[in-house]
Amino acid sequence: MYVCSNCGQESAKWRGKCPACGQWNTFKEIRVAADTGTQAARTAAQSVRSAMSSNHNKPLRLRDISAKDEPRMSTGDEELDRVLGGGLVPGSIVLLGGEPGIGKSTLTLQTILGMRNRRVLYVSGEESAHQLKMRAERLASSNAESLEDELLILTETSLEEIFAHIQEVQPELVVVDSIQTIATEEVESSPGSISQVRECAASLLRFAKTSGVPVILIGHINKEGSLAGPKILEHIVDTVIQFEGDQHYMYRILRSIKNRFGSTSELGIYEMQQTGLRQVSNPSELLLSQEHDGLSGVAISAAIEGVRPFLVETQALVSSAAYGTPQRSATGFDQRRLNMLLAVLEKRVGFKLMQKDVFLNIAGGLRVTDLAMDLSVIAAVLSSNVDTPIESGWCMAGEVGLSGEVRPVSRIEQRIAEAEKLGFTHIIIPRQNMQGLNTKKFKIELHPVRKVEEALRALFG
Repeated sequence: MYVCSNCGQESAKWRGKCPACGQWNTFKEIRVAADTGTQAARTAAQSVRSAMSSNHNKPLRLRDISAKDEPRMSTGDEELDRVLGGGLVPGSIVLLGGEPGIGKSTLTLQTILGMRNRRVLYVSGEESAHQLKMRAERLASSNAESLEDELLILTETSLEEIFAHIQEVQPELVVVDSIQTIATEEVESSPGSISQVRECAASLLRFAKTSGVPVILIGHINKEGSLAGPKILEHIVDTVIQFEGDQHYMYRILRSIKNRFGSTSELGIYEMQQTGLRQVSNPSELLLSQEHDGLSGVAISAAIEGVRPFLVETQALVSSAAYGTPQRSATGFDQRRLNMLLAVLEKRVGFKLMQKDVFLNIAGGLRVTDLAMDLSVIAAVLSSNVDTPIESGWCMAGEVGLSGEVRPVSRIEQRIAEAEKLGFTHIIIPRQNMQGLNTKKFKIELHPVRKVEEALRALFG
């Protein structure tokens, strides 16, 4: 069989161009394993849940199916539980992806060390048992000693051997680190190839669905920024979460890309320390530097990722173009949206930026997709252009349209409450958000605006 490595499209013959995604030269030949390769998964699943062997699947009427939520298994990590949608669902398979060295194994080992009264099998194909023991001691977890009998370490790369140990141990949670190192004897190719990753993931999925034991897979990110292996790996699993961040920064961000049991807009923030990863329950205090008083080009925005509000610092630098062609650069923000906002600033407000270099940065290495950042981006760019700092105590939230109007944003009360909690005294919001807003319960001064000019006039006079 031939499989597109970009989108997972299957074909019986080789194709130069993928009919699904339109990419060229992406079809790779794989060997499909015989049905006997799944026997180990079936045997292990039946031994873990023997009752499943007598309960065959049969068609059910829709009204007879229970709509109650599955009882979730808490991981003990509030950030991870929120990104997963409340915890691990029994029988689910979760893929944790990230760049090498970003902290995937540290996050996983730290999490399972904190799980109480759970028998966990940690399968490592990359590290020895001695290395894992040293990492557990370095994490200095208070639960490490008490959970030595519950946490089982297995260093194995053969899928059949892994299922044999699962049948013997009967764990409540299985962790595979990493899926690229596991190989099955039914496929004649090296570990990490498309056919091996596909067959191993499919067998683990079959085991998880049959036995009800959740499985966590750890995968690497390749140089293109996507998960190593075929795209079909993302189609197989139930949840895909990505662990990202710059290795030069302390902060790590856990982001949900796909989730069949929860929202994909949730965000978890960690701080990397020598003793492991620390959960950041209030990211606003870490993302704001209190030393920008008197500095131009800095604006504070009240953003929301998922359901949690936080204040983030937007930094901009505007300078004369040195080589004729102006540069436009954005870090942590969509560059195409930055170009649109600069066009609005020039056309609707009248500031000429055609011969100026514009650099934008979201402080802390964060990548924000909230449209309410528009107003702070324009304010930071204009502050740097005229070299006039924005007074301390001001923050803002609002989406900017092409005609220069400030459009309403969602969850305005949460944004205002977060700004007030952190000691801000003024906030600029869209005027349409004032409808139905109880202004008496806020001590912070609200400045409703309808156009960009009104917001800039409130900031700079």
